[in-house]
Amino acid sequence: MRKLHTVSTVLLCSVFTAACSGGGSPAGGPGSAGDKGGGTAGGVVTLKFMGWEASPLETKSVKKGLEAFMAKHPNIKVEYQPVPNTQYSQKLLTMLAGGAAPDVFFLGSTDYRAFQKRDVLLDLTSMFKADMSLDDFIPSSAQIMDIGGKIYGVSSCTVSPVLYYNKAVFDKAKVPYPPSDPAKAWTWEEFLDAAKKLTVKEGDKVVQYGAFGLENFYMTSAQILSNGGQLFSSDVTKMAINTPEAQEVLQSIYDLRVKHGAAPTAKTLESIGMKANQMLQTGKVAMAVDGSWALQELATMGFPVGVAALPKFKEAVTHGQAHVHAAAAKTKHPKEAWELVKFLSSEEYQIDNIKEGLWMPNRKSLYTEEGVKKWYNASVHPEGFQSLVPYFKEARAFPFPLITQNKVNDIITEETDKLWYSGQSVADTLKNIESRSNVELAK
Repeated sequence: MRKLHTVSTVLLCSVFTAACSGGGSPAGGPGSAGDKGGGTAGGVVTLKFMGWEASPLETKSVKKGLEAFMAKHPNIKVEYQPVPNTQYSQKLLTMLAGGAAPDVFFLGSTDYRAFQKRDVLLDLTSMFKADMSLDDFIPSSAQIMDIGGKIYGVSSCTVSPVLYYNKAVFDKAKVPYPPSDPAKAWTWEEFLDAAKKLTVKEGDKVVQYGAFGLENFYMTSAQILSNGGQLFSSDVTKMAINTPEAQEVLQSIYDLRVKHGAAPTAKTLESIGMKANQMLQTGKVAMAVDGSWALQELATMGFPVGVAALPKFKEAVTHGQAHVHAAAAKTKHPKEAWELVKFLSSEEYQIDNIKEGLWMPNRKSLYTEEGVKKWYNASVHPEGFQSLVPYFKEARAFPFPLITQNKVNDIITEETDKLWYSGQSVADTLKNIESRSNVELAK
């Protein structure tokens, strides 16, 4: 899935009506002129399927899954087109508007409602209800997919922010590991104390930082939820972030770096040419807050990595989301498109990527004792990971997929950059985010 720090790291017809079958579609609906999706030859339907190139493993997994799908559906051929992540959303929207869209495609969760509002997604509700139930999915995934009782996209997984750490760094400093069990998660004060103890200076130069990653708003937002705060009103029509709870979180994260010197800036990593994972591997940071997808790479980097619940303010909370798979409203092959979307959400399809540490399950069945046995991989999932499993199942829905104006993300980036790097106060930052975002949300 597309990662959400850029991220991001994306849903039906066993009983299909004549109106949404491969032929006889009404004008302007499925099968209308102008659709440039796949075709039909010799009784075989060709579907065009587009996704982004998130990682070699994910692309390999997609292709492996498509081979399995086509073996089970000899009447459907899938032509997969991975494209660069950069400007994927705009490219897809342009293709949909121009009648040149693929039949099925990845769609970032933060784009899902914005695209549906433009009426470019196939309504999958009847097919979904014939084959699946929202009750099969964990709450965060179900909430994101459900738009007023209708389904326009189905997810394959979920991902969430977690806390990674280098065990060797902790052992050397004789600092206890952060707990994996969310019920025992460190308080912010315990996390700060550890980060300060794990920060090492040589002269005036910091050679090892305690922590990194919380200034990425994808991670920050989980901490705001942990403090009892919210980002939007309960009906998600207005930004409601300018609260004492959010102020406390942003000030604490700012102080971690500026007041206590226990965290580097993102520019520090850029200047030494390292990613967060490499900083963690080399012991230049002891702890890194990152998405759960990072475990796939960390598990191959040859150092003792641990994973824990995020530090908590009032309660141990993370959030969950993932891209959905959706179909073009004008696809000529809605029945076949649904068969593909359904497969892409199946246990069979998602388990390989869960075993590798890239994804976590979006199905309740994979969180039972027997379900966990299907994907738990001791060579990838660190000691104590099983204690963390409920953290993903009970994750809150990431708030941004629930709104229809993704320009809000740009506003937050602009305003928090002023906070982190240009001296804007926390109070002004939150006031500006709320007032500017509400102008967009009112459109």
